[in-house]
Amino acid sequence: MATTQTRPWDPAEHLETEEDMAAYLNVALEDGDLSLIMAALGDIARARRMTKVAQETGLGRESLYKSLSSNGNPEFATVLKVVHSFGLQLRVTSAAGATGD
Repeated sequence: MATTQTRPWDPAEHLETEEDMAAYLNVALEDGDLSLIMAALGDIARARRMTKVAQETGLGRESLYKSLSSNGNPEFATVLKVVHSFGLQLRVTSAAGATGD
């Protein structure tokens, strides 16, 4: 019997456009789980190359890896810098409007 080889799925390999990244981050934000949001930011940063994100934000690469992990707890200013480096913006909408209530 032939064996099937598998490898872990890495979302960073599939985040090619700003639209992909925005959609991925929006799903994480809608879920509201902080660890999921941090992991999504980390996945996007890896897709954009962490070194490049570090240079664009003026933050250290290693500290970005730690901050943008599922256990990370970065300052909000750091999150804004990182999101901006992705070419994205954070926006707020009414929760009632989002659910149709």
